Parts: sequence; structure tokens; C-alpha cells
Amino acid sequence: MSKDNQSKFEFVILMAALMSIVALSIDAVLPALPNIGEHLSVSKPSDNQKLITMIFLGLGFGQLIFGPLSDSFGRKPMVYFGFGVFLVASIICLTTENYEMMLFGRILQGIGLASPRTMCIAIVRDSYSGDYMAKIISIVVMTFILVPIVAPLLGQFLLDLFGWKSIFTFNIIVGFLIMIWFWRRQPETLRKEFTKKFSPSIFRTGTIEFLKIKPAIVYTLLSGFITGSFMVYLSTSQQIFQVQYNLAEAFPYIFASLAITIGLSTFLNSTLVVRFGMRKIVHLALLAFVIVSLIYAILFWSGKNPGIEILLIFFALQFTSIAFLFGNLRALAMDPMGHIAGIGSALNGFVSTVMAVPIANYIGSFVKDSVLPLFLGFFVCGLICLLLFYSVKKPVRIKTELA
Repeated sequence: MSKDNQSKFEFVILMAALMSIVALSIDAVLPALPNIGEHLSVSKPSDNQKLITMIFLGLGFGQLIFGPLSDSFGRKPMVYFGFGVFLVASIICLTTENYEMMLFGRILQGIGLASPRTMCIAIVRDSYSGDYMAKIISIVVMTFILVPIVAPLLGQFLLDLFGWKSIFTFNIIVGFLIMIWFWRRQPETLRKEFTKKFSPSIFRTGTIEFLKIKPAIVYTLLSGFITGSFMVYLSTSQQIFQVQYNLAEAFPYIFASLAITIGLSTFLNSTLVVRFGMRKIVHLALLAFVIVSLIYAILFWSGKNPGIEILLIFFALQFTSIAFLFGNLRALAMDPMGHIAGIGSALNGFVSTVMAVPIANYIGSFVKDSVLPLFLGFFVCGLICLLLFYSVKKPVRIKTELA
């Protein structure tokens, strides 16, 4: 393997590692939700879902801070600052005895984690463009998605041996190690000609520039609906498998098997996107997403849950579609924003995440004793996405590797 290929390989893995801190902070805690709720005297089990959705709320707002600032001060300083915020937030989660303070800590964790998440996309956009950028993002997302395969199992292991607080401690240690790697190996990618002098107006001018790019807006909205759909699953999966199906012991393994489906599909996307293009793949994936959810709603309209095997098949089909959407939608939105990659990535992440939280909370409130509301939510979100997708003209296909 050449030095150049080695460099690219390490780049991809490092970017995935940055994003993996986010996935680990979300998914490792899933098996411990009932324990945390009991420790904090939470009366309604459904309130435990907020420990998942609130971190996404922080992720959304945090990106508005770090994205624009990175266009002036660089990508690397923002990553370091964000990890500092994450560290403080994790200490709050470890020491609090209050449910509301725990929610605050989770929001603050999200704000801190917004930095590596946003900077990862901005760094990739600084380095690549076009369908090749989509290929890199797909590989990054695939590696990032593989974290949920082991995160719940790891969380369950730590929970059984050391208690739920050890999960937060482990996240701090992993994050610190990744920060050292990032500091030693990743150069700054913000080009001098794209560096913007800092002033409060950069938020306004960057937003105005973003709003002028229709494809960026539309694909960002699509990301919001798809992220919201997936977030419903993340926040309700513990209730579905542990409560509705009484599969508490098998939950980490079920969660991991579905994560493998997403990971393999994302890897497949990375091999197909350069050949067929982002837009064509997104179109087919959206159609599949809508059709699968509609079939489930028709077959199980009574609200009675199917056998676990049938449910897992439907989930696997839906998540295969989602895997072909996540990276490509983000790449499609970022492609015309190379000159404002920092604030562009921030606004893309902010809008899609802040959209996703109320979508997840609303649909999730209906997922009590049936999975049907989840698939109805998939169907509605997918249908809206298709209509938005058709409103954007087909762009000229780009195969450029370097930005």
C-alpha cells in the first residue's frame, strides 16, 4: 500500500473515530436507561427516552456555534474546545441526583459533541468534493454506524460489572484517547483563501449564503425527516424490545444485528455511489423507505405486533434504505458549499437535528404497546421527503476527487 493510500486510510478511520464518540455516548447508555431512571426517581418509563433525544437537541444547537467559528479559527481548535464541553457535561451526568440536571447534562454533552461531528464533515469537505466526497462520507458513516453493534453490549457489560456511571466514565476515556490521536496526526484543513475574519456578522452572512442554495436547503430538510425517523427507533428501541417483546437480555444483540445491517449497506453505498451518483441512489432508497413502511402498515393495521422475526425483517429493510440516505443526503447538501464548509456543515446539522428531535418525541409518544405508530411515522416522513426530492432539479454529475 502506498503512503498516499495509507494516509487516506488513516484519515477515514480518524474521521469515523471523531463521530464514534457521538454514537458511543448515545448507544452505550441504552441498556442502562431503566437503571438511570430508577436512580433519578423517574415516574414514567417513557420519560427515559428523553435521555436519548436531549443529546440530539444539544447536537443541533452546538453545531451553530462551532461551525461558523471554525471558518475563522480553524477546525482543530473547535474540536478541542468541544471535547472540553463534553468533559464538563459528562461530570455533571456522573454526579447529579436530579433528573432535570441529568437532562441538562445530556444536552450539554450534545453541544460538546457537536464539534467533532460538525468538524468531521467540514474536514472531509475541505479535502474532497463530488461523488468521491460521498464515497468518503459513506465509509466514515459506515465505520461510525458499526459502533452501535458493540455499544449496547459494552454498555450492558459495564452496567453489570460496575454500574451505569461507568458507562459515562468509559466515554470520557475513549474521547480523550481520540483527541490525542487527532492532535498528533490530523493537520488543519481550512484553506487560507477560505478563512473568514471573525465578526458577529459571519453568522448572518453565512446563513444568507446557505439560504441562497436551494439544493442545500432541500437536502438538509430531507436529512431532518430521515434522522427524525431513525431517532424514533433509537429512543424507543429499549421499550419495544424489552417491554413490548420482553426481550431484555437479547436487546443488545438485536440492536447489534440491526446495526450490522446498516453498516453493511453503508459500505455497499460507498462502492456504488461513484458509479451511479448520489441522487439516483437517494431516489431509489426513498422509494424503498416509503414502500416498506406502507406494506407494514397495511399488514398490521390492527396494531397487534408481529412475531419478532417478522419485525426484524421490516426493520432491516427500513434501515438498509436509511443507510443509503444518511451519507448521500449530507454529501448532496454539502457539495455546493465548499466555500462555507464550516457554517454550511453547522446549518445542515442544526436544521436536520433540531427537526429530528420533535419528530422523534412526537412519534415516540405513540409507541407504547404497538410498533405500528413507528412505521406510520416512517411512511409520512418518507412521503414528504419524496415530494421535496422531486422539487430539486437533477444536477450536473461531478466526479472530482479533490475540492
